[in-house]
Amino acid sequence: MAVQWAWAFDSPFKWTKQVASHFGGTRQGLAISWPGHIKDVGGMRSQFHHVIDIVPTILEAAGIKEPEQVNGIKQRPIEGVSMLYTFDKANANAPSKRDTQYFEMVGNRGIYHKGWTAVTRHKTPWLLIGEKTPAFDDDIWELYDTTKDWSQANNLAKQMPEKLHELQRLWLIEAVRYNVLPMDDDLARRLNSDTAGRPVLIKGTSQILFGSMGRLSENSVVNVKNKSHSVTAAIVVPASGAQGVIVAQGGNIGGWSLYAKGGKLKYCYNFLGIQQFNVESASALPAGEHQVRMEFAYDGGGLGKGGTASLFVDGKKVGEGKIPATAAMVFSADDGCDVGVDTGSPVSPDYGSPGNEFSGQVKGVQLAIADAAVSPDHLVSAQEAIRIAMARQ
Repeated sequence: MAVQWAWAFDSPFKWTKQVASHFGGTRQGLAISWPGHIKDVGGMRSQFHHVIDIVPTILEAAGIKEPEQVNGIKQRPIEGVSMLYTFDKANANAPSKRDTQYFEMVGNRGIYHKGWTAVTRHKTPWLLIGEKTPAFDDDIWELYDTTKDWSQANNLAKQMPEKLHELQRLWLIEAVRYNVLPMDDDLARRLNSDTAGRPVLIKGTSQILFGSMGRLSENSVVNVKNKSHSVTAAIVVPASGAQGVIVAQGGNIGGWSLYAKGGKLKYCYNFLGIQQFNVESASALPAGEHQVRMEFAYDGGGLGKGGTASLFVDGKKVGEGKIPATAAMVFSADDGCDVGVDTGSPVSPDYGSPGNEFSGQVKGVQLAIADAAVSPDHLVSAQEAIRIAMARQ
């Protein structure tokens, strides 16, 4: 949605969700239901807690001790406290068992401690690149007493500098304790898996996926963003016709999908959930074994630019369309890549979820990047790579 609406929806708080120092988008009510156990049905509680307290609450309610080891691997202690005590009406006004909670996101940071908050906004959420941000040490901190001023309207930093310094020191202690440091405010670099430095399982410029593979995270799939690439699939179309997803990555807030509808081969590029761009074959896929392919020729000239998507069936071009803009950094935080189905939120409104499985068989899919990916001569090698990989299974 537009920035203005996102900001308005966070009122009366000052900022939006990415500004972790202020409560806009993050300070929420929590509804808890446990029939037969919670006697004070409809009761209200005002203790401060954090989302990481939910798992400890469930474990205590179920009478389960948190695991010290999982599959022989020693676990770090869960960093939360149980809220179960609040279920008892006698504890309705009891002090919160969570005294302290740090916050940090892309340099925006804050600390809550016994009703007080010290906060600083370092970066503007909707400016992904190009913003001139100060050094972290030059950020201006604010101080609020949220027991009286829960919307953080009255900044007490000038009146109570010692209290502010106390909370700033506490933030630093918590940051060291929970591995916040070193901070990184380069959001564009962090979102771009090519440069973020996260572990990537894929090496080289191509990858073979099989029909049983699904829910693969973006760091488990060759990165096709901001570059020319191809998607090639070996499929078997049943006599009843082609229908459903061949391969998809992302979800309804961004991604791409190669699929069939009404027998025709289709490609959908979902641009950040704002608009869908579609390319369709001129005729239906006949029954039998086929190689289907989408080639994307990236326009270049920077990040998030457009390109041209072309569809091929058995090496013959059957459709072409312009994709005006693309996602530069990420498709989705939780919708992965699936072969033969789209298991998460659907990339394309052409098909729903569930029930979008491919009607035939997807033997294998090759994702390939670099200039060779858009050469017709590469069709043979892609098909051969899939055939060899299938033979090795």
